[in-house]
Amino acid sequence: MTRILVVEDEQDLGDLLAYNLGAAGHQVQLARTGAAALAKLREDPPQLVLLDLMLPDISGAEVARLIRAEPATARVPIIIVTARGEEADRVRGLELGADDYVVKPFSVKELLLRVKAVLRRFEGAPATAQLHAGPIELDDDRHEVKVNGARVVLTALEFKLLRTFLERPGRVQTRETLLSDVWGIDAEVTTRTVDTHIKRLREKLGAAGDALETIRGVGYKLGG
Repeated sequence: MTRILVVEDEQDLGDLLAYNLGAAGHQVQLARTGAAALAKLREDPPQLVLLDLMLPDISGAEVARLIRAEPATARVPIIIVTARGEEADRVRGLELGADDYVVKPFSVKELLLRVKAVLRRFEGAPATAQLHAGPIELDDDRHEVKVNGARVVLTALEFKLLRTFLERPGRVQTRETLLSDVWGIDAEVTTRTVDTHIKRLREKLGAAGDALETIRGVGYKLGG
């Protein structure tokens, strides 16, 4: 049984989500504040977090950042559930490390399908992983990247992007594939967003960033 933490300060909506997720076979915990959510996460990390951005104490954005910053919860998938539906809000949510983004109002059926899709993606992922390519080292457990032994600070989305390349060395990744696998298949962002993040990732990796090769007219690949 999958354990899901619902972080929602609107009592009626929180109860509705808990009821429907429970009916779908999940074990649900509710948190009305960011502080309560973080306490539950540290006590017993769930398999998925449904996170509202507008909370009465700590912002949902800060909760997401702290989830990704702690090794024990860094790999817990997050679905942001919020009334903020502009593209800039979606991109920011995905930058924080969210795995999907649902805009209120939404149908319960849609949300359940998105929960199922995110869980399916993570069920196929390894529980632990240490990936290497030349001087680049990625430790999934610690949510840490090093280049020539020196730690490189990446956003949650940059980390996810780099991990995708390290898992698929030498294979060309189209922009559409990256949008689907890194940003989430329902992410409404343009392919230009991919180019922007590749540029930032290369800059942070320094000389090692040259390993991310541009395949003109197609996409990118991790070369030798």
